[in-house]
Amino acid sequence: MAEVTRVPLQPIEKGSLTKLWLGIALAVLVAAGIAWAMKPAGGIEVIAIEEGTGPSPTDNDVVLVDYTGKLDDGTVFDEAQRVPLPLDGMIPGFVEGLKKMKKGGKYTLKIPSKMGYGESGRGPIPPNADLTFEITLHDFMDGQEFQQRMQAMQQMMQQGAPGAPGGPGGPGGPPQPGQ
Repeated sequence: MAEVTRVPLQPIEKGSLTKLWLGIALAVLVAAGIAWAMKPAGGIEVIAIEEGTGPSPTDNDVVLVDYTGKLDDGTVFDEAQRVPLPLDGMIPGFVEGLKKMKKGGKYTLKIPSKMGYGESGRGPIPPNADLTFEITLHDFMDGQEFQQRMQAMQQMMQQGAPGAPGGPGGPGGPPQPGQ
C-alpha cells in the first residue's frame, strides 16, 4: 500500500481569522462601490442592439428616429417611423439616452419613472411607470439647421414649387401639357 506523506498544519495565529473576515468585507465593499459607480447616470440604461457610428446628438439637436415605447407589461403606448424629435422638448430620460446613441444604431432604452413621467403619468402611461423604448437613430442635426430647412420647405410649398401640392405637376395644381 502506498504511503501518503503528511504535512503538519500550522496553527492559525491569534487574530488571523478576524483579519481574514475584515479583508473579505473590505473586498465586498469595494466591489459594491465599483458597481455603484458604473451604474448609468440618472438610472437610465442604454443597450446597443446594433452600435451606430460617429458622434452622438446633443441637447440642441433634432433627431430622426424610429421608436416603439412600451410599459413593463409589454403594452405599446406610442410608436413612430422616421419622426423628427427636438431633444429640448423630451422627457429627461429620453434626452439622456439619445445623447449616448450614435447615428445608424439600434438601441433599447430603459427609463425609470423618475426620469420619465413620474408620479403624474400622461395619457396611456400610468403614474410611476418605467418605460422601455426600442430606438433606431437614423440621423440628427442642429435645431437651428432643422428650423431653416423646415422654413425653406414651407416657402417652396407656398411658392408652388414643381411637385409641391398646388404647384405645377403637384396634386391640386393645374393640369400640365400632355396630362
